[in-house]
Amino acid sequence: MATSIYVGNLSWSTTQGDVESLFSAYGQVLSVNLISDRETGRARGFGFVEMEDDDATNAISALDGKEVDGRSLRVNKAEPKKPAARRW
Repeated sequence: MATSIYVGNLSWSTTQGDVESLFSAYGQVLSVNLISDRETGRARGFGFVEMEDDDATNAISALDGKEVDGRSLRVNKAEPKKPAARRW
């Protein structure tokens, strides 16, 4: 089963390829999704990586707090999105 991993505090210049190569050292990367601003298209500095459960656990342990491009990464298991409150 796949685990979704939150990756935060990324440099705005970091690409999906950069993130994929960083995580691929710990197992097969199923997908990478970097979040960008809707209006400007500029990276927002975080994203999500999907990996198999065991590989994800190893990657989280190894990469949380690791310095990449001068920034200390925040890497943990992604929490499911909470439903939005009703706006009536």
